[in-house]
Amino acid sequence: MPDLASPLIGWYPENARDLPWRHPEFGAWGVLVSEFMLQQTPVNRVIPHLEAWLARWPTPAALAAEAPAEAVRQWANLGYPRRALWLHRAAVEIRDRHGGIVPRDVEALLALSGIGDYTARAVAVFAYGDRHPVVDTNTRRVLARVVDGRSQPGAASQRDLAAMERILPAAVDESAIVNAAAMELGATVCTARAPRCDACPLAALCAWRAADFPDTGDDRPKQARYEGSDRQARGAVLRMLRDAAPAPVALDEVIADWPDARQRDRAIDSLIADGLAEATAGMLRLPG
Repeated sequence: MPDLASPLIGWYPENARDLPWRHPEFGAWGVLVSEFMLQQTPVNRVIPHLEAWLARWPTPAALAAEAPAEAVRQWANLGYPRRALWLHRAAVEIRDRHGGIVPRDVEALLALSGIGDYTARAVAVFAYGDRHPVVDTNTRRVLARVVDGRSQPGAASQRDLAAMERILPAAVDESAIVNAAAMELGATVCTARAPRCDACPLAALCAWRAADFPDTGDDRPKQARYEGSDRQARGAVLRMLRDAAPAPVALDEVIADWPDARQRDRAIDSLIADGLAEATAGMLRLPG
């Protein structure tokens, strides 16, 4: 495999966006919160929510001391609100198991609520500077094109980590830069719909470019339409509960004008099942 690390290391300092979680003083808790928020949510939407969250809860212990309902309220319209509950549970676990300090070890991070392989490695690398391959959607697209000559990546798999491991330099500090640079390249240059190959530091090494940009298909799962979906109904229920909190709302008044009564009931039932709402005595409220 050609040396992909050196061009990335040279490119990154001059081209990386100035994002809050990239500042050295940001801290492991800030990195962890940012990674939760960035799952399936664009950067520009995350930043103001992240700043507000950390201003209110600058440590895991500060969040753990609050009721889960407050985390759901603060999450506001970021989407996928179970992330707020998981983050609250993780904060409690960090307080109780790790003395309020976000752990550095990947296995200890994986044992926290809501943390998968990507988030655990991202915290270990970007907060603590350790050497692990970190692969997100943007990195996978860079690897698919540069290494495999594909227009889009396939389904996520452990092969992605193995491919990134082969690219990483042995030096720990340089490996963190390469992880960040591959993500940044995929987010800003090697984009899904309009890659800017003229600005890419890996253009001369890219297998997809060398093959004249073949369309190899896109077999990634497509996200379901939001408008009219159960997700939209869940969001409407949560919005009403957040606006009313800490007071509960009568169950028969919860989005009473929703056009599909069965979908409304499914939304309420699923929120209760997920721990995002509690029903008692004919009333519905945020948890805890």
